[in-house]
Amino acid sequence: MSVLELSKNAQTVLEKRYLLRDANKKLLETPEELFWRVANFIGDSEEERRIYYELMTTFRFLPNSPTLMNAGTKLGQLSACFVLPIKDDMTSIFNAVKDAALIHQSGGGTGFSFSKLRPKNDVVKTTGGIASGPISFMEVFNAATNTIKQGGRRRGANMGILRVDHPDVMEFITCKEDQTKLTNFNISVAVTESFMKAVEKNEDYDLINPRAKKPIGKLNAKEVFNKIVDMAWKNGEPGIVFIDRINKDNPTPQIGEIESTNPCGEQPLLGYESCNLGSINLANHTKNGEIDWDLLGETIVHGVRFLDNVIDKNNYILPEIEQMTKANRKIGLGIMGFADLLVKLGIRYDSEEALKISEKIMTFIQITAREASLELGKERGNFPNFEKSRLKGMFEAMRNATVTTIAPTGTISLIAGCSSGIEPYYAVAFTRNVLGGKKLFDVNPVFEKMIKDRKIYSEELIVKISATNSIQEIDEIPPDIKDVFVTAHDINPEYHIEMQANFQRHIDNATSKTINFESTATREDIAKAYLLAYKKGCKGVTVYRDGSRKYQVLTTKKPEQKHEVEVVSTEKVEPRDRPEVTLGRTHKIRSGCGNLYVTVNKDETGVCEVFVQVGKSGGCITSQSEAVGRLISLALRSGVKLDSIAEHLAGIRCPSPNFYQGKTILSCADGISHVLEQYLIDEQIVRANGTIACPECGGMLEFAEGCFTCRICGYSKCD
Repeated sequence: MSVLELSKNAQTVLEKRYLLRDANKKLLETPEELFWRVANFIGDSEEERRIYYELMTTFRFLPNSPTLMNAGTKLGQLSACFVLPIKDDMTSIFNAVKDAALIHQSGGGTGFSFSKLRPKNDVVKTTGGIASGPISFMEVFNAATNTIKQGGRRRGANMGILRVDHPDVMEFITCKEDQTKLTNFNISVAVTESFMKAVEKNEDYDLINPRAKKPIGKLNAKEVFNKIVDMAWKNGEPGIVFIDRINKDNPTPQIGEIESTNPCGEQPLLGYESCNLGSINLANHTKNGEIDWDLLGETIVHGVRFLDNVIDKNNYILPEIEQMTKANRKIGLGIMGFADLLVKLGIRYDSEEALKISEKIMTFIQITAREASLELGKERGNFPNFEKSRLKGMFEAMRNATVTTIAPTGTISLIAGCSSGIEPYYAVAFTRNVLGGKKLFDVNPVFEKMIKDRKIYSEELIVKISATNSIQEIDEIPPDIKDVFVTAHDINPEYHIEMQANFQRHIDNATSKTINFESTATREDIAKAYLLAYKKGCKGVTVYRDGSRKYQVLTTKKPEQKHEVEVVSTEKVEPRDRPEVTLGRTHKIRSGCGNLYVTVNKDETGVCEVFVQVGKSGGCITSQSEAVGRLISLALRSGVKLDSIAEHLAGIRCPSPNFYQGKTILSCADGISHVLEQYLIDEQIVRANGTIACPECGGMLEFAEGCFTCRICGYSKCD
């Protein structure tokens, strides 16, 4: 068996997040064995298994992360995205909380529409009380998600959607203004065609009570739109989904209306539907400087069959999900490596030529995938709801209600060694800090090879590049290299939207894409982007203005002209000295043992100590709290990361849990963890050029496809 050629980063992310381990965390498989595990489980014949292994190990195609993690294991849950329905009653709401927890534990993400819940202060006839409204229940879902780590390797992620005509829409729009709230949710407003027309005409529109299904008031559409824009300018949320446009393309309207999408917005689904995603690496489908259309067609056909097999091999968490998923058999074949492909073809991302090639590629993928699904329909049978679908009059047979999606590919593109989704490069090189204050430099491998071939590579040049998001003003780099290595920060937002719209025209589902703005962008710039996305036919839009999120972490200041090579030391770690004066603050939180007072202090290097006191003094609890604080302080001054300490304390239980400010405090240790997480959110700093550090490895987080992802270790805010 040949050994896979993996980058150091790909090896790291596979070992950390994908390869199976035993109870003692010892690795049980190699990357090659992982891909054989998946191929053997998904393939129906020896030939299929060989084909699927080759597809994955040549990195022409990779399925979504849960399939790589769970195929051939006892868990066996292979889907990435789900939508759960929520009706306006307590049983439905808390059944959805329970179901979401099970999905998160298995490796999936969940989307919800809260639009059917009665508004705040509405009547509750059964109790004679008043309703607390959708936002209060979102906080319950958020707290439940906080306690679950998906399969031990992925964190829970949610999408929360509310219709623009819901009476609580203004509260929803601003619900994440405090960025310590609803941290496990992406949020989007479901806007209607009538609302968008009212925006254009500056007219009022009706607010509908979902319980009574009657108008109960009006708002000015332009004012609501401007508030969405204002919040998106401040921190990137809420996004917008064009819900009527989504339902216009709903393949099974007789089965139900689409109300929500998955966490990153690219997969609209009916209640209890799941979808299985996979992505083709375009960068590995070239020959002699051109696209190898024959090879691409072959990959598409195999990819469709692979994903269709996943539906039958899947171990479904809930019977309702199995029933709905198998009734419609939706799959989402997408792409990654688009930016790499453009470089190979010598095409600039923000150019008319790039727009033309994007449309040509996606048209080819859509037609070929549909043909493959049609043949599967003849061979294996149509999806059960085919007779009730819009596809009935268009095709003689069809195995899958949908076949294409462009999903986030943060970690699987890292494994494949290619650019993410249809996004441009986020940066060409960046700096990351390692223990001891040393700096490492990560450089785009295609760019690095190119400048080495031109004999202009130097450490000084890399240092200069890593201090900026763009290479366009660096004199040492030739114009032709600058032309193809444009980054997200170089591209006009209008071109981002044009590119998204170009792909969207030839996709069954939707497209995950981030519209990037400079930190200097105005609210008017955001508004223009939203209106252009609507005009161009996008199904949703996510914007991100650099530096707009308070919880971003400082990577480094401008690098010095000299840097040190990474050295692995075998010396014992000694804690740094405590200075005479530290600065900090004390947090009060209520635990089952009484009021918990946690003081967090920092010195010039960072957080250096934590003191813990419990309101009920005396006995073991006081001494144990003091001991915990001392050990945390020792770890901090020895270089252990604060978020790592918080994670290890989180979830520890005692016999006396408590509920405090919308959060379950399982123990004093868990309470300390909540405080440390709050401190991290409040104290993290935005870097001047918008790049942010990964909390796990110090690499650069990219905000693309609607989520933060580290291209070094695979950390993601959406996992």
